[in-house]
Amino acid sequence: MSYIANTPAFGGTGSPNVTPANNTLTSQPFRTQMAAATSGGAAGANKLWLPIWSGEVMYAYDQYRMFEPLVESRTISSGRSMEFPIMGAAALKPAWFAGEELIGNSNDHASTTFAISLDARPIASYFEVDNIDLMITQWQYRQELARQVGQTLANARDLQIAAYLVRAGAESLIGTDPRLEDGNDWTKSLKGSPRYYGKFSTKFEYLDSDTASEANRADGALALLAAIEDFMVHLQEINADTSMVFCAVTPQTFHDIRALGVARDTGDLGGGAGRPFFGGVADAGGLGTGLSNAMAGLSDSLEYMSCRIVKTNHLPNWDARDTTPSDGGSPAAPTYPYQKQVIGEGRYNLDFAMGQGVVARNDSTDGVIGIKAIIWQNKSVAALSLQGMKVDSVEDVRRNTNFTVASMMAGTGVLRPECASIVFGGGKTDGTATLSDTEIRTALGMTAEYVVTPG
Repeated sequence: MSYIANTPAFGGTGSPNVTPANNTLTSQPFRTQMAAATSGGAAGANKLWLPIWSGEVMYAYDQYRMFEPLVESRTISSGRSMEFPIMGAAALKPAWFAGEELIGNSNDHASTTFAISLDARPIASYFEVDNIDLMITQWQYRQELARQVGQTLANARDLQIAAYLVRAGAESLIGTDPRLEDGNDWTKSLKGSPRYYGKFSTKFEYLDSDTASEANRADGALALLAAIEDFMVHLQEINADTSMVFCAVTPQTFHDIRALGVARDTGDLGGGAGRPFFGGVADAGGLGTGLSNAMAGLSDSLEYMSCRIVKTNHLPNWDARDTTPSDGGSPAAPTYPYQKQVIGEGRYNLDFAMGQGVVARNDSTDGVIGIKAIIWQNKSVAALSLQGMKVDSVEDVRRNTNFTVASMMAGTGVLRPECASIVFGGGKTDGTATLSDTEIRTALGMTAEYVVTPG
């Protein structure tokens, strides 16, 4: 690397920088002489470790997060909440005659919003090491710590956003929403999103079931593709955007979908060859890619009817309600007012196994109940963060350790529940009766929070 002599950047006239001793910058792996106010003193080989570490954590976070780019993500520089407007339809005059004055209503200027707030406390990942020099001399050691901290924060954020996608799929529309259907008024086309369960197909219970056969799981995968088709029709009927539509499933369900049409015995080889749906076979629609590609990465996805099917290890499908007191004592008599949180604040911790209400396993299946998949358009949920991620470190000379914390203030909220649907196994015992919104929320152990903020 070379520099241009006598320029402000390298000690020229008016520059506070020291002029280099020669015309070529020396190539060093890191700077050894740094200013004061950094951990460990003013000089030494460890002076650049924290900036390097911060960048590695942020890079790892961006690599491992999945849900945040798939929803409405915003970063705010200050404050605790952000408001999103709710809009109705513009007024229409079917026939505007000459001389006729168009007069606005006194309420036309009123604004209504949804407020999405940050969580009360940040989420954090941390570690403590006893030899900070090892962070510099052993690249792989530092890289692994960066990967683990970034992945931990990304996993936590994924769980929070996934939990709110489930909430969005279970919320009811606001009764005063001006876009709601009203008789035969063609200007109002808004309606609640469908929920896919036993009434749509009892085969959903086969998904992710340990006892279901491959054929049964294939039936469940086919039922899920039918639900995606139905959801795309729903978005068109409510005049919603049909781009950026996603379906999140577990890796097991993903590969059940990926393997649809793959021959499992000789009886499947009709005409002498199988027709994999997602094998990149032109005669079968050209979906997916050749079977030589296992699509085993968590970042791999499938496209079906303009919906991107993604896999995740963070699909909420268990009971996340943790009533264990923070002191580990009896739930009946906790000595501290706070409870352990599985995902975050209490609003994230629902019973995603849906064991709290009338949702029941259908006797005709060998599957299980609970959340099986989430289908959504990216405007359904908002994810907030306050000034991104923060990485801090402090040296404790008394203990000869360095303690490092990566943290972020984040928040999540429902924007458009009509653009999110949940797929779950179960229903009422006969498998045909419709579950009400209240019954679904009761089964999840949640209360509605989709309300309008006063203007």
